[in-house]
Amino acid sequence: MNRQKIALLTDSCADIPRVLLRKYDIHVVPLKLIFSDGEYADGVDITPAEVYRRLPDEMPKTTLPGGDAVEDAFARIKRAGYTKVLALHLSGGLSGTYNMVRLIGEQTAGLEVAAFDTQSGSLGIGLTVLQAARWIEAGWSWSALLRALPPLLRDTQVFFCVDTLEYLQKGGRIGKITAVAGTLMQIKPILSFTPDGQLVNAAKVRGRKAALAKMVDIAAARVPRGARFNLALAHGDAPAELRALRALAQQKLPDFAYCMEGEIDCTLAAYVGPRLLGVGVQLLDRALEAAGQTQ
Repeated sequence: MNRQKIALLTDSCADIPRVLLRKYDIHVVPLKLIFSDGEYADGVDITPAEVYRRLPDEMPKTTLPGGDAVEDAFARIKRAGYTKVLALHLSGGLSGTYNMVRLIGEQTAGLEVAAFDTQSGSLGIGLTVLQAARWIEAGWSWSALLRALPPLLRDTQVFFCVDTLEYLQKGGRIGKITAVAGTLMQIKPILSFTPDGQLVNAAKVRGRKAALAKMVDIAAARVPRGARFNLALAHGDAPAELRALRALAQQKLPDFAYCMEGEIDCTLAAYVGPRLLGVGVQLLDRALEAAGQTQ
């Protein structure tokens, strides 16, 4: 445990590789997926591969973690000897997870809990949790962390390329006519998050290869020359294409401080369907300045 006794709590949409969850002792509460045969905890008793296999026949409903799961997570954190918790969660524009954790944290005796709505998903959450973990490991104070996180979240942007509009249409994210037209014309949408955490269409490109190149270009344009930044890459049911995406991203953005690679969680898989690829960039300079740090 770190000297400052600061724990990290997130949810299953953070898409952090398990080896890093263990390395930094990051606590995770799973969102839930509801199929006709029952309820499943994201990443616990169902995998993304199983979600993709079932999607052609049934699109699940998704819901936030149970309150008991959040309470259990805080109890485990207390038993481990932590006294403070940074909780970083899926966009409040998509889920009530952040608000639930915030409210339960306020009522948990013996812990000081600072909950943050990342206004992002997947790579955006994962990048932020891991950067906070590195800062904690480096010995940052609680007050420095609280000053750094708001600008860090504002300077974190993620982009996803989906292979089909079918599942976004089924989930009510776009209209049926748009979905049909996009499929017929091989339009590949690139999605991102609005400042209030809603999914938004950042670009529409015809053809998969062109869409991936465009997505990397959009991400690279967000990084000023000479800026310190983190990079993240992820796939959903497309490991081979992730290698091509990695080559593109590292060509356009070679000077990253850290790079995270992960697999998309079950919840996002249910929203957007298979063959998803994502890129995230996180600028560090304003967060370091806010915290009074120079590294």
